[in-house]
Amino acid sequence: MTSPDLRHHGDVDAAAGLADFAVNVRVPHPPDWLRDRLAAALDDLGRYPSAAAEHRAREAVARRHGRSPDEVLLLNGAAEGFALLPKLRPRRVAIVHPGFTEPEVAFRDAGVPVEHVTLTGDFTLPEVTADVDLTVIGNPTNPTSVLHSAARIKQLPGRLVVDEAFMDAVPGEPESLAHDPDVLVLRSLTKTWGLAGLRAGYLLADPDTVARLAFGRPHWPVGSLTLEAITACCSPAALDETERLAREAAEHAAYAVEQLGELVVVPPKAPFLLAKVPAGVRLALRDKGIAVRRCDTFPGLDDTCVRVAIRPPREFALFVDALRVVMEELA
Repeated sequence: MTSPDLRHHGDVDAAAGLADFAVNVRVPHPPDWLRDRLAAALDDLGRYPSAAAEHRAREAVARRHGRSPDEVLLLNGAAEGFALLPKLRPRRVAIVHPGFTEPEVAFRDAGVPVEHVTLTGDFTLPEVTADVDLTVIGNPTNPTSVLHSAARIKQLPGRLVVDEAFMDAVPGEPESLAHDPDVLVLRSLTKTWGLAGLRAGYLLADPDTVARLAFGRPHWPVGSLTLEAITACCSPAALDETERLAREAAEHAAYAVEQLGELVVVPPKAPFLLAKVPAGVRLALRDKGIAVRRCDTFPGLDDTCVRVAIRPPREFALFVDALRVVMEELA
């Protein structure tokens, strides 16, 4: 069994009544146009998800990334994709940390040996020579908010699995490998579009890999509302809005760095940042009604690190003010 700490996620830190800077969903609810699309699909819930709806969703994802529909596997959130990866039967897996812990949970629970590649300093990738046949990395990486070079990722050993759950928050997506047929890429739609409760994501890989991962899934593995959300969020209009939101998020990130200064470990490339603070700050913030993500559950980090969701300046100022008070009290 895996350590229970590896199953800890930001939603646990964001208890009811707290100002939420722990969860990385960028908006509190879907935009009106997406809610209207989902509301219009409610009348079809009396019918099973159709093959036509699934095909439309796969085609929308394929067009979005310049792939073919048989290279797309639709998921109930990207996390489901990690649970399917042990079907590839790797002999030994390397996981780059600090990073999202669900891939390690999936492999360890399946009895697959896992080797850590633990980054330090500014969290850049060193030369990796691990004897593995599969490597998992996040890009941008959660919780460090580091964007790795696609060319450098391609030098990692074994088959590559890249978690691009936050790539659509990077203007232009310059380091994405979603177009590369030799790389298995997972994407989430829940972060940008406020769909964490619906669960919507997809996986991109060669057709044989997609077929292996899909084998044994229950019939109708993805519900009608998720299919509608995937189709809608991969439309040309939605992609234009995604880019606008990504550029806006970059402006918000610059403001957050300016406010926090030396507390920021590395310049953030995703809609969250890693901050280095004295031990006890997270719990003191919680006492003042502010939730941030604890980071001692990520291999390679400890309780002096917290992950902070980046919000618009007026909202982020609430966190900055509370942090300033807490730091003064602890000093």
